[in-house]
Amino acid sequence: MWLPILNVLVLPLGLFAFLLGEPSPHPFHPAGLDSLALKPEWRSPWLPGLARDTQVEDLLANYLTKLEQKGLTVEDQGIWITVQGSVAAEHGGTIPLPAASLTKLATTLAALGTWSLDHRFETLVGITGPLENGVVYGDLVVKGSGDPLFVWEEGIVLANHLQSLGIQRVTGDLLVLGPFTMNFEEDPQDSLTALKQVMATPTWPRAAWQAYGQLDPGTAQPELVIAGSVRPITDLAPNSTPTWLVRHQSLPLVGILKAMNIYSNNIMAQMVADLVGGTADVVAKATTLAALPPRELMLVNGSGLGMENKISARGVVALMATLQQQLGQQGYSISDVLPVAGQDIGTLVDRRLPATAVVKTGSLAQVSALAGVVPTATQGLVWFSIINRGWNISDLRTEQDNLVLAIQDHWGAAQVTADLTPKVRMQEGHFRYGDPRRNLTP
Repeated sequence: MWLPILNVLVLPLGLFAFLLGEPSPHPFHPAGLDSLALKPEWRSPWLPGLARDTQVEDLLANYLTKLEQKGLTVEDQGIWITVQGSVAAEHGGTIPLPAASLTKLATTLAALGTWSLDHRFETLVGITGPLENGVVYGDLVVKGSGDPLFVWEEGIVLANHLQSLGIQRVTGDLLVLGPFTMNFEEDPQDSLTALKQVMATPTWPRAAWQAYGQLDPGTAQPELVIAGSVRPITDLAPNSTPTWLVRHQSLPLVGILKAMNIYSNNIMAQMVADLVGGTADVVAKATTLAALPPRELMLVNGSGLGMENKISARGVVALMATLQQQLGQQGYSISDVLPVAGQDIGTLVDRRLPATAVVKTGSLAQVSALAGVVPTATQGLVWFSIINRGWNISDLRTEQDNLVLAIQDHWGAAQVTADLTPKVRMQEGHFRYGDPRRNLTP
């Protein structure tokens, strides 16, 4: 089928202050500030001020003029451009706007605040009866924990592993316990159907054969026959505790997040948000980690579907900068969880962006958004977010790409630096779908 540390101060206030440009009520504020401290015109003496760049401001003004000439409302656009700890140019940057799949940045950050980057979601497989001469006299039980990336390849190698343990036939049913989704199916029954199908090649649909073609040459084709039906259960029957045979591990969390963002997979994103604890927990964790004003991150789900998900342009940059800081502490970078132009296709197909830019896109029927970081020759890492309201999505994408290219041209193109070089390469090493080494003994 088919993912130097941030150039700012590392203390919490120093890290996020340049992104916010004004104080907000969050846990890092010192005691004693009165209500005047919350007014937009107030600026703390320890925060860097704006370092406006007139040429970048001109680029932004021209960009907005083009949108206005196309009939778009300038007030519906949000842009925030930050360089070396200060805001170089912005427009409506503190106003929360429908941000489409930029919402996934909050979901990604909340996931990092919940688990380690090497966290694996586990799926247990067991039997409820004796195994004799290749036949299980009982049921096959699958206990899920919400793996967001359990796809055909995972099922194929799992079935092969069960056969390697001597199981050729199950006389009972295939029972599925706990959260389990396969192939990003929205209908739970479709996931169950796919799970049974993948156990034996005669029942494979075309998609399973396509996935099989991505596995190592010589991978066996399973022939595990399940006589009964497949059905979900909420609990195990009394005195029927399975004998657990396999502990299947997902890809590491960092690989799951990379895959989620490369393809902007809405179902994966919602699964991750639900596993974090739900949308409210995503908002709470992301707001705290990025020290955001609560009013600048308002979500109704973890994917970005719907106009009700709103983030300010500066809030988007703050989320990305925090991701870079969090990932850098563990030897990774934002390029390990977001698409890299010139390397990852997915949502970047047909985009014309600097080859070293790390970005996240977002699209709805009347929203087009682009955010990321681009290395420059004279100013290092430049962080940006562009949130547009309008109906001509293709045209908006072209204008966004042109603006980012112009920004990089202004400060000069640069080779990708060590702090943006991705370590996660999907379908390589530990990030291969269907890696048989992830089927372990319980």
